[in-house]
Amino acid sequence: MGLNIQIVIDCRDPHYLAEWWAESLEWAVEPQDEGFIRSMIDQGFATEDQATMHHGKLVWREGCAIRPPEELEAKAPERRLLFQTAPEGKTVKNRVHWDINLAGRDKDEVRRELEARGATFLWTANQGPHFWHTMADPEGNEFCIS
Repeated sequence: MGLNIQIVIDCRDPHYLAEWWAESLEWAVEPQDEGFIRSMIDQGFATEDQATMHHGKLVWREGCAIRPPEELEAKAPERRLLFQTAPEGKTVKNRVHWDINLAGRDKDEVRRELEARGATFLWTANQGPHFWHTMADPEGNEFCIS
């Protein structure tokens, strides 16, 4: 039996970046349970400063996840990206990145859409007849579209 993983992205603003990626991938931001967060604070397992209000809801300050919409109700989703705060900003190239398969959509059109929403085009590369664009999200994390 294999192990399950999730991908975790360090960032300055996990709620903003999670929303950006949810829109980019046509995924959904994972709902957070305000009642559970409040109960953790009330019982002393968490403090008020570990939570914040975001879009009028109480959420954990340091983390926000996204999933495909069809997996929002799954107890163990197959695909999940977790965005969490990190004390330092990004300074060097990612050692790990993800490739987005555009399922036949035009790479240049998607590139323009992502740039209009805050992504940065970095370079175009190819391997034989296959080519891709390497981009960076609004916090500088690299990803490829192909």
